[in-house]
Amino acid sequence: MLVGERMSKPVITVDPDVPIQDALQLMKKEKIRRMPVTDRGKLVGIVSEKDLLYASPSKATSLSVWELNYLMSKITVEDVMTKEVVTVSEDTPVEEAARIMADNKIGGLPVVRDGAVVGIITETDLFKIFLELLGARQKGVRISALVPDVPGELAALTGAIRDAGGNIIALGTFSGETSEDRMIAVKVEGVDVETLERAIRPHVKRIVDIREL
Repeated sequence: MLVGERMSKPVITVDPDVPIQDALQLMKKEKIRRMPVTDRGKLVGIVSEKDLLYASPSKATSLSVWELNYLMSKITVEDVMTKEVVTVSEDTPVEEAARIMADNKIGGLPVVRDGAVVGIITETDLFKIFLELLGARQKGVRISALVPDVPGELAALTGAIRDAGGNIIALGTFSGETSEDRMIAVKVEGVDVETLERAIRPHVKRIVDIREL
């Protein structure tokens, strides 16, 4: 799965000379938390809702409303935006985009093609992918179990689920408790909890959790 398949588009952008209050109103209207900043189509920065709010005056200020309005009108997006922008391309794998976001502690990445912003992928987009990967919106029996990290074990487990009459609708593998095992999360339809538990028990080190969802 690539970024281009899951990015948000068309992307809402803002010019660098826009007053921060106008930018904040645009974010509220569009229900977004960050916007790429473009100048004549070229990406020059990115601004978040937090950047704009931090630039706003404290409620404890002694300035009059007229003074505040004057000062705020002078602050533009360019004054508060992040200029060193981390970007990705449409053919970046989504897991690589997630790693970049986690490593850089950022919530979104502009997607750039030939210097132009064609989309943005955010933590919300990644959460939606995570829900799909684990079948969160489908009913079934969900299993979490530790399996030996050796060739053929996963195939044996999925074969046992098939033989019990179950249909796998989601499957994910994660780091285990040691270097010798893996944690798996499987969601299965077409079989009840008791039948599924009997089928998989010979193929796992330990069942961590099993339930209908």
